[in-house]
Amino acid sequence: MKIISQALEEISERSHKDFDARTKSRDQALAQARQLTRHSAHTIRAIHRGEEENALTELKQAGELVKLLKKSLIDFPDLFFAGYTQDAIKEFTEASITYALIQGQDLPSPEDLAVATATYWNGLAEVVGELRRRCLDILRQGYSHEAERLLTCMDDIYTQLVTMDYPDAVTQGLRRQTDLVRNIVEKTRGDLTMSLQFQNMERSLDEYTRRINESE
Repeated sequence: MKIISQALEEISERSHKDFDARTKSRDQALAQARQLTRHSAHTIRAIHRGEEENALTELKQAGELVKLLKKSLIDFPDLFFAGYTQDAIKEFTEASITYALIQGQDLPSPEDLAVATATYWNGLAEVVGELRRRCLDILRQGYSHEAERLLTCMDDIYTQLVTMDYPDAVTQGLRRQTDLVRNIVEKTRGDLTMSLQFQNMERSLDEYTRRINESE
């Protein structure tokens, strides 16, 4: 029978190795998560600037970082599902969906992006804010069917978000995100309505002016 000091020394040695490995993996994951967040943000910025090629390049780099995170944390699933890691992957999800919807592509699924269900839906909820931003950029040039298309996407996202009525511990706080989405959708609907009414008013005024000029 080993004396307790000897047993503790052996346990301590193994524990140090485990903690060292975890700390190294955690530090590496933090750095990768920061890079992932940065590339995702750059993707969205490039989308709004109309820099499609640059957006795609940034998005591909973000996707590679997601794969790297998974590979480097394969032995530490608790670190992979930690808040900072999933938050970064959520940003990648948001960027991927925003790119697809603005480009008129098919909606990527959680399986396409290889992300957790809760992370996907939280990322999808944040896409609505980016679609509103795009709508407002379009409306500065006047009402268009493209803005209507994006509003329909926002509506469809909200319609499904309200069905995800599960505890916050399961959905990572999705209920609060859903409430925010509802407000964003309604504001955007109001903006489109006002833009359409203004455009119709301008058209009517132009038509009236034309008739007056023709009658003179």
